[in-house]
Amino acid sequence: MIESKMAAVEPPAPMAPPEASEAERLYTELEEKVRAGRPNADVAPLRRAYEFAASKHGAQRRASGEMFVEHPLHVAHILADLQLDMVCLQTGLLHDTVEDTNASLDEIEANFGAHVRRCVEGATKLGKLHFYSREERQAENLRKMLLFMAADPRVILVKLGDRLHNMRTLSSLSRERQERIARETLDIYAPIAHRLGMGKIRGELEDLGFRYIEPEASADLMREIESKRLENEAYLKEIQHEIEVRLSRENIPAHVEGRVKRAYSVYLKLKRQKIHLDEVYDLLAVRIITDSVRNCYGALGVIHSDWHPIPGRIKDFIALPRPNGYQSLHTSVMGPGGHCFEVQIRTEEMHRLAEEGIAAHWKYKEGKRGPDADDQRVVWMRQLVDWLREMREPEAVESTLKLDLASEEVYAFTPKGRVVVLPRGSTPIDFAFAIHSDVGSTCTGAKVNGRMVPLKQTLEDGDVVEILTQPGHVPSRDWLAIVKSSRARHKIKHYINTVERERAIEVGQKYLEKEARRLGVQMSRIAAGALDSVAGEYGCSRAEDLYAALGFGRFSARQVLQKLAPDLAPEPVVEAPAARTAPAPAQPTPSDLVIRVKGIDDPLLYRARCCNPIPGQPIVGYVTRGKGIAVHARDCPNVQNLMYEAERKIDVEWGRAEADSFPVRVVIHTDDRPGLLAQITSVLANEESNIRSLEASAGDKRSADGAVIDMTIEVHDTKHLQRVVSAVRRISGIRDVERTQ
Repeated sequence: MIESKMAAVEPPAPMAPPEASEAERLYTELEEKVRAGRPNADVAPLRRAYEFAASKHGAQRRASGEMFVEHPLHVAHILADLQLDMVCLQTGLLHDTVEDTNASLDEIEANFGAHVRRCVEGATKLGKLHFYSREERQAENLRKMLLFMAADPRVILVKLGDRLHNMRTLSSLSRERQERIARETLDIYAPIAHRLGMGKIRGELEDLGFRYIEPEASADLMREIESKRLENEAYLKEIQHEIEVRLSRENIPAHVEGRVKRAYSVYLKLKRQKIHLDEVYDLLAVRIITDSVRNCYGALGVIHSDWHPIPGRIKDFIALPRPNGYQSLHTSVMGPGGHCFEVQIRTEEMHRLAEEGIAAHWKYKEGKRGPDADDQRVVWMRQLVDWLREMREPEAVESTLKLDLASEEVYAFTPKGRVVVLPRGSTPIDFAFAIHSDVGSTCTGAKVNGRMVPLKQTLEDGDVVEILTQPGHVPSRDWLAIVKSSRARHKIKHYINTVERERAIEVGQKYLEKEARRLGVQMSRIAAGALDSVAGEYGCSRAEDLYAALGFGRFSARQVLQKLAPDLAPEPVVEAPAARTAPAPAQPTPSDLVIRVKGIDDPLLYRARCCNPIPGQPIVGYVTRGKGIAVHARDCPNVQNLMYEAERKIDVEWGRAEADSFPVRVVIHTDDRPGLLAQITSVLANEESNIRSLEASAGDKRSADGAVIDMTIEVHDTKHLQRVVSAVRRISGIRDVERTQ
């Protein structure tokens, strides 16, 4: 659930409490900050917004104990640091008033105008509507936020400021809420900041989220980085001086600064490549900021003439900017003493856009109204909103957003030279849908660099792609297994869902009529509108939806007939119990089941082998043809290929919390040293985790001095698994522990 409030909301008091002096201090500093950015600014609207927020929030306090009104003031400070316009600052001060007080949107508009009302409305979560689940509320909040964000990107700037301050003060919440909010920050908000080009905010959000998601790994990594801080600072200072001297010799004006790679980025690289910190060749980075594009390339030549570049590490984001507008030259070189470091070269304007991204368009001193309509960052938001509008399943909304946000890019070209930016790992099918929906739907083949290739081939940077089409051709279900882009996946699912739904409606109607004839029920005697009424009892909006659900096998036609004509249809016969997740000698009651299906006492279900969910993991059921209900983890990759048929989704939940054991496969990447395996088995014994199978081999594919241990262990639930993994990670020499499917 999108959760950013940390207040114990109390009825607002009519007068500000004595502690308001801290709020007044924060406001005074805010006003000074605004005047410093724009000396002639009229701050009267800012004062009105602050007084309105202070009056409405009154004596409300946050979980940390501080006055609630201090939170919107801190948010406004973050926005003022970006030198955003008055609408943004007022929204920052007012963004919680409608959600957490008795203020209304009409009241906001009457006092502050339509622009502020729209931004406040976009920043307000859905709080007064009924939703069946937290996932549904989450999906609708995301949908609403993105809808308003596409219309006015200032909405997301306020949301990012709100989330950043909440992450800075997350320590006052329970561990469960810390993890949930931090995970959402890493999955949604930090990637949105990245897609909007706001590198500074993205970096802080990621590092703060990392601290709460992986507290032990974060603390260990920070200690290791800190232990080498003096050495790294000395080395960077030496490099900075040498670069400044060399650039000055070539008459290239530049400002040079050094930095250590951010903790979360380092962690991801260590985890992805299974290496030690010493093996991260771009841990140290130097940034060169000069005055022109010509001098950017000149500086690159100077760097490469003095130090050997590392092959494959030269990237030109000036000629080919990233979709978020980021521009810079990147290279990694072997420096003095055999140490590798990264170099980024950009102009002052490029640096400003890299740090502030889309926020730079609302700077006071520039007086801009916002980004252009064809700005790629705005186009991306609008495309995403169009896709999300058509998605009905909460899981599809969130997973599509995560997939679209998290992907790295690959740059391909049309035969006429148009650049097409796609997620890395994309295929010609993704390329075809990126050109046009009709091109994607009728795609029958592709040429890459003049040669015919399979449609499943992965595209690389610089590929020239020509799509072959045939009128009347339609998308294949198999394409879902190979496409990477949200656009292609959505279009394919939409087509398949339409076809499958039409077929299911026909099958469901015939199924109901056949069952009615068998039971002697005359459908003609059933009152008009009765079927629509019964459909509502099954969560369907109309008869066609109920027919589709019957066709997909979600409900029994006999049960539907019993509701349609209780006086005409006999009582349904109880079907024989079917196999469940664990066979039992006696007929179990619903409370005995490991997994329960809402509304069904004795379901035919099984845990999917692809993801092997265990208690504690969010799960979702999928009605299969003839095999019962497959239970998947919500984050299982296969779920994305299954849930295009919304009628087959079914709500499931974990049942009994007894000491059942579930097999889980884990892979441990370690140093190759004697006695390590004995330590691991000892830790597992202490954590009461049995080993079902174990295979160890020396020599990690990413490191010659490493080893890999592949084992299947037994755990009770996700918390038990987390304890086991944390205990193993504390062993000296363990590089990474990961659960595999």
